[in-house]
Amino acid sequence: MKLRTIQTHHQGYPALLRAVSSPPELWIRGEVIEADALAVAIVGSRRATPYGVEVAEGLAADLAARGVTIVSGLARGVDTAAHRGALTAGGRTIAVLGCGIDVAYPPENTRLAAEIAGHGAVLTQFPPGTAPRAEHFPARNRILAGLALGVVVVEATERSGALITARLAGELGREVLAIPGRITSETSAGPNGLIADGAKLVRSWTDVVQELPEPWRRAVAAVPVATDAEIPALETEEGTVLAMLRVDEPQHVEHLIAGSGLPAGRVVASLAVLEIAGRARQLAGQRWLAAPPARARKV
Repeated sequence: MKLRTIQTHHQGYPALLRAVSSPPELWIRGEVIEADALAVAIVGSRRATPYGVEVAEGLAADLAARGVTIVSGLARGVDTAAHRGALTAGGRTIAVLGCGIDVAYPPENTRLAAEIAGHGAVLTQFPPGTAPRAEHFPARNRILAGLALGVVVVEATERSGALITARLAGELGREVLAIPGRITSETSAGPNGLIADGAKLVRSWTDVVQELPEPWRRAVAAVPVATDAEIPALETEEGTVLAMLRVDEPQHVEHLIAGSGLPAGRVVASLAVLEIAGRARQLAGQRWLAAPPARARKV
């Protein structure tokens, strides 16, 4: 794929990055398109746990399926999982390097980088041949934060570069979000600390979308709705919960638990099924609405 450089005045230069102070010239493989302004960065530990990999890949897939471009750093662990999640969902993703664009780092992600360039872009501010040195990564992290409306930290130790990305995002006026983890896990110390300091706690893709500024929230694609055969019948637990939901009157989860007569865990599970099916949507404060039937689209 053709390698080229783009400067801030060139068509195709990322709009969000152009808005930061002293945006650099970029070396790029692939293409940045206008829709990539609806972007969220997902970053974290190179030594991610199975939990971190699963969460990063799932969150990236959920967002990418709804038209959100996933930005990450092509590193091992969380970054790799985020890129793969976006590609699996058929979405777009952008990888930001801390080395020259012709340098394979990490080498096992050479094929992944080629896939990303075909479904988004691989880019860097460092000229070809530049080695991946530790001092390059703060500059790389600034570009990563500058490309996104918000940064989600999945797993990170207290000295992780992902926390540098989160700090830079805050300085740029971008949203800072974090995935909670076990308090006994070293790799959860970073995101748990961010949450304690006021970062948005992320439980699902809806928590991320709710933090995006307008009009970007409205730009997120509608959730695909199940076929009629997949809509829960009212005699099922999902149907019982669905019957209590209203299109224009949010219902708190505690109200649904009390009114349904079902255990709390089953109500929460039913809401998750309905959300995936496109029959319900979650608002802030654990409030839920029914998705109007008129919006249903065949898969």
